[in-house]
Amino acid sequence: MTTTQQPDPFGTELPPSFGPPGPRAGFWIRFGAAFLDGLILTVPFIVLAVVLNPALYFLLFLAQIAYFTYYEGGPTGQTIGKRVCGIRVIDRDNGGPIGYARGFVRWIGRLISGLFLYLGYLWMLWDADKQTWHDKMANDVVVRVGT
Repeated sequence: MTTTQQPDPFGTELPPSFGPPGPRAGFWIRFGAAFLDGLILTVPFIVLAVVLNPALYFLLFLAQIAYFTYYEGGPTGQTIGKRVCGIRVIDRDNGGPIGYARGFVRWIGRLISGLFLYLGYLWMLWDADKQTWHDKMANDVVVRVGT
């Protein structure tokens, strides 16, 4: 198998890779991005819920859907946490954005990935493409940016 240079739809060249475009992001960098996104989404809502009304937890749920669908399905494929960590979500087959519909499917897949003792998140540790269950459901991969 030979290495091929894949064009990057965002204006830079992706490094040579085998198979689908781009080198895969590892477990810890993805964990760091998820942790940052969790802080961004959860801390303000907990403060509001304690001060104002526990019903705001439902707003947190809606905000998470909107946040992940919009940012991961958007042209950059990056949430704020992913941007800080230098990773992004791309289509597994062509390296482009996954779109908002698949961003939503990916969010639903997050719920499924966490159902069975987070096995869906840990799946990437032994998967050849370093894909979690939600990556597989949305047919995407998470790659490093600028390497």
